[in-house]
Amino acid sequence: MPLLFSYGTLQQVAVQMSTFGRLLDGKPDELIGFEQGLFTVADPAFVATSGTSQHAIVRFTGRRENRVRGTVFEVSDQELRSADSYEPAGYRRVIATLASGRQAWVYAEADSSHLR
Repeated sequence: MPLLFSYGTLQQVAVQMSTFGRLLDGKPDELIGFEQGLFTVADPAFVATSGTSQHAIVRFTGRRENRVRGTVFEVSDQELRSADSYEPAGYRRVIATLASGRQAWVYAEADSSHLR
């Protein structure tokens, strides 16, 4: 099963229920080589659902000392597609290494051309 790392709204019970139809079982972990910032979401439907236009976003730095705390979840391929549909414009799913050594998908800044 794919791993999905969340540092933001995908950790919330209401978001998990509406996106996946179930609560996810996760473990704390850290994203290495990224820094967290704020992103202004332009999608009015997403803003109405979340209650704010300001959301966390991560940007690749490549510096091992930069870490973002969050939760890693095991999800199905279908649930990963559901997460893709949930995330607004401005985010893109990339594979990244976690402090645990595992590889996980994470939604990062979309216009970071150096992300793989």
